[in-house]
Amino acid sequence: MHSGSTGHDAHAVEHGRELAKRVLSGDWRSLARAITVIENDEAAADALAAALYPKTGHAHVIGITGPPGSGKSTIVDVLVKVIRDQGMTVGVVAVDPSSPFTGGAVLGDRVRMQRHAGDAGVFIRSMASRKQAGGLAPATRDVIRALDAFGRDVIIVETVGVGQVELDIMKVADTVVVVTVPGLGDGVQTIKAGLLEIADIFVVNMADRPGANQSVSDLKIMLTLGGAEERRRRWKPPVIQTVATAGTGIAELWERILEHRRVLQADERMGRSHDRLRAEVVEAVQHRVGTIVSEQMSRNGSMEPVLAAVLRRELDPRTAASTIIAQHFK
Repeated sequence: MHSGSTGHDAHAVEHGRELAKRVLSGDWRSLARAITVIENDEAAADALAAALYPKTGHAHVIGITGPPGSGKSTIVDVLVKVIRDQGMTVGVVAVDPSSPFTGGAVLGDRVRMQRHAGDAGVFIRSMASRKQAGGLAPATRDVIRALDAFGRDVIIVETVGVGQVELDIMKVADTVVVVTVPGLGDGVQTIKAGLLEIADIFVVNMADRPGANQSVSDLKIMLTLGGAEERRRRWKPPVIQTVATAGTGIAELWERILEHRRVLQADERMGRSHDRLRAEVVEAVQHRVGTIVSEQMSRNGSMEPVLAAVLRRELDPRTAASTIIAQHFK
């Protein structure tokens, strides 16, 4: 978690632990409340995340990304049905662009996923990607963990295919599915270079459109050129054609996701969990240190003389930063 929580408030700690207990007991309302606490980084968030963490690590997390208009939500909708038909429970986190007015998620709780509304085996939550320019909502990891601790078998994270958020999906998902469609200009151009590296499965959706076969062969050619790192030798990303509106190809997509999961389980070296947790801890340290330093500096005014020197062009911003850090970590 982040800035809003110092962890000193005993009441907040108690509240967080109590909420975690109710989530672990399978209480649906408490899960929704817990996600709100995490998203708003309320005082109880740290204690809540800490209490839930030991109960996580069971769910398979699927990230679904790709350009806007490629039919990701429809794919998720049908995929949820396929997974439910196999008797597994699902959590869906839809990361939406923030509303500039409220900071809330624009699309609300995914109107188009209404058909799952009465199904207790499906929990859907939209999150605004606020606080991080174009990135995954900072709280996404902890929301995924809340769903995991709640006992969901599969968690799907659907991201808006804009900017950094697509590459950030790598930080949270076990299996990354990249969706594209024929006819978005040169189909493959719409897939950013970095995505070729992180995708575990490619989907050419709306495959009943002209140019679908071309998109598939373009992707296959690009895969032979790039992404030759170690994990590629153990898993070659398949390219699947789907027509999500008709439900075509989604069962095959699910089969491939299961297949990828088996490969991950059989070969931990390929699993990203170790690197991901390490990166997360480093990120949290950076965030905390930054928060502490800026709070202290604004309190004691130690930054002002250095800033004044920057304004007078006597010191450049980088040197200024080094100076402040040196003063701070004597």
